[in-house]
Amino acid sequence: MSKNKIINVCLKSLENSKALDVLSLDIKGISSFADKIIIATANSNRHAKSISNKLIEEVKENNFEILGSEGTADSGWILVDCGSVVINLMRSETREFYDLEGLWGENTLLSNNT
Repeated sequence: MSKNKIINVCLKSLENSKALDVLSLDIKGISSFADKIIIATANSNRHAKSISNKLIEEVKENNFEILGSEGTADSGWILVDCGSVVINLMRSETREFYDLEGLWGENTLLSNNT
C-alpha cells in the first residue's frame, strides 16, 4: 500500500477524533527515521489517550504496521511510529514548548488541517 494511503488513514482518524491544529510535515531527505511527521493537539490527557487508541486501531484495520508507541497521556506527548509516518499527539502547552514545527522549518509544511 502507498505511503499516501497511510497518511490519509492517519489524518482521517485524527479528524474523526477531533484532534486540533493538525499539521503534516514532509521530512523526506532531511531525516533518516521517517518521510512524514504529523503533529496534532489534544485538549486533555483523556482526549490524547482516546485519539492515540483510535489511531492505532484504524492503522491496524487498514493493514499498516505500528512499529511502536511511546509516551503517555499524562506526559503530554504520545508518539505513534508507523515507519514512514510518525504521529505526535501533544497537549497544547507541550506542543508550544517543543515547537516541532519550528524545529523542522516551514519548508516542510504539507498541510494545515483544523
